[in-house]
Amino acid sequence: AMKTPPKAMPGSAAIMFSGAFTALATPFRNGALDKDALKAFVEKQIEGGIDGLVPCGTTGESPTLSHTEHIEVIRIVAETAAGRVPIIAGAGSNNTTEAIEMASACKDLGVAATLQVMPYYNKPSQQGMHDHIVRVVEASGVPAVLYNVPSRTVVDLQAETVARLAKHELVVGIKEATGDMARAIEIREQCGPDFAMLSGDDF
Repeated sequence: AMKTPPKAMPGSAAIMFSGAFTALATPFRNGALDKDALKAFVEKQIEGGIDGLVPCGTTGESPTLSHTEHIEVIRIVAETAAGRVPIIAGAGSNNTTEAIEMASACKDLGVAATLQVMPYYNKPSQQGMHDHIVRVVEASGVPAVLYNVPSRTVVDLQAETVARLAKHELVVGIKEATGDMARAIEIREQCGPDFAMLSGDDF
């Protein structure tokens, strides 16, 4: 299983989580997870030179997967990749207890980090989002990449809150999906060069 280098290593997270990561779709056949197609999909991505993989993001139908399917997808992707590229596994929820359970289930699957979306629908404050993430990483012991996508969650994780969270050794980066370049600059200035910054949107 691949282990994430300690955050104390200069640039470790930024180096590990750089380049292009595929937000994997989840293949199904006749209403069931198509495991063979998923394995082949992972192999095709790695053969194509992708830098990392993200199973069970919103592109991977995570809102409609059962918990069993969700963990099975992550397990298959991590086992197939076998440490050749880092895995950031979607394991977030608007329910803090559920997010802890999902992140904890990833602990022994060989993922580099979980992707932790801000709690959707609940509309938490900046402090609420901060506390949610701290509880998830401390209870699970798994590194997290924050996921800020206000168009889907209705809450916007501000740069100042990202900077507070970046001080935690298990918060290793952010997928910033506002499309706001000024925000990206703020995060970089406040979090420093070792904090991984990823961006992504459907288009």
